[in-house]
Amino acid sequence: MKTQLDKRTLVAAAVTLVCWASAFAGIRASLSAYTPGQIALMRFLVASVVLAVYAVITRMPLPKKQDLGAIAIIGFLGITAYHLLLNYGQLTVTAGAASLLVNTTPVFTALLAIAFLGERLSFRRWIGIAVSFTGAVVITGGEAKGFSLDFGALLILLSAVSNSGWMILQKPYLKKYSPLQLTTYSIWAGTLFLTPFLPSLLQALPTAPINATIAVIYLGVFPSAIAYATWAYVLAQIPASRAATLIYVVPVLAIFIAWVWLAEVPTLISLIGGAIVLSGVVLVNTGRRAEKPT
Repeated sequence: MKTQLDKRTLVAAAVTLVCWASAFAGIRASLSAYTPGQIALMRFLVASVVLAVYAVITRMPLPKKQDLGAIAIIGFLGITAYHLLLNYGQLTVTAGAASLLVNTTPVFTALLAIAFLGERLSFRRWIGIAVSFTGAVVITGGEAKGFSLDFGALLILLSAVSNSGWMILQKPYLKKYSPLQLTTYSIWAGTLFLTPFLPSLLQALPTAPINATIAVIYLGVFPSAIAYATWAYVLAQIPASRAATLIYVVPVLAIFIAWVWLAEVPTLISLIGGAIVLSGVVLVNTGRRAEKPT
């Protein structure tokens, strides 16, 4: 496996990061015409179709029958719960601040690894967790009106917890399936859980502004389908630990895209909180992991 980014891998990584960063602005743009549930369903219906075409072309095998239950849970956590919580949270939280809060995912992943995988953390990683949570509190306060914590920001933190659960649960199944295969199966499963929003989506579609509809379609094609494919390619070329460090760029890009697309300017306190969060995440991801207990 390579340790340096060649030109093709660099392009794939850049496409992934820009797509994922733009998703936060895309959600905010879509919320002008659709409810959070409608956005999640339409987005992943589009993604499911794109990935189904890819699956047919590449002759992607179907998951094994005994893994369907686990894949359903993985899809619920990583697709259904994560995106519903994120979408509802972004009703009141700016795109840039949302991207900073979601970046606490590695911190929650580390905590869940302690609870469910029996991992131990070094002192440095515990410090990183404390620093990240401090930054998250600063952001939630910065997005609130007055001195109360913003409920939308808390929902986005819960989405990060859900995303962390998805990452923990999928680990053993990445030994059976490629990252793109497992992501495809998860998206299909997660989309099924979103179908209760179908009747209201069908009612909203005819009257929704075309710009909002295009934004949702964009979310389904680029951040949800293409970006996962390009990220799977990146993971196949360089070590996962090195690839993970690239994710730190997403909030920076998200803030810039939200400024260009939506004219959103995050508050100074949110930017300060974001810097604190990112500092903590770096400590968590670079701190030496202790051995599992025997």
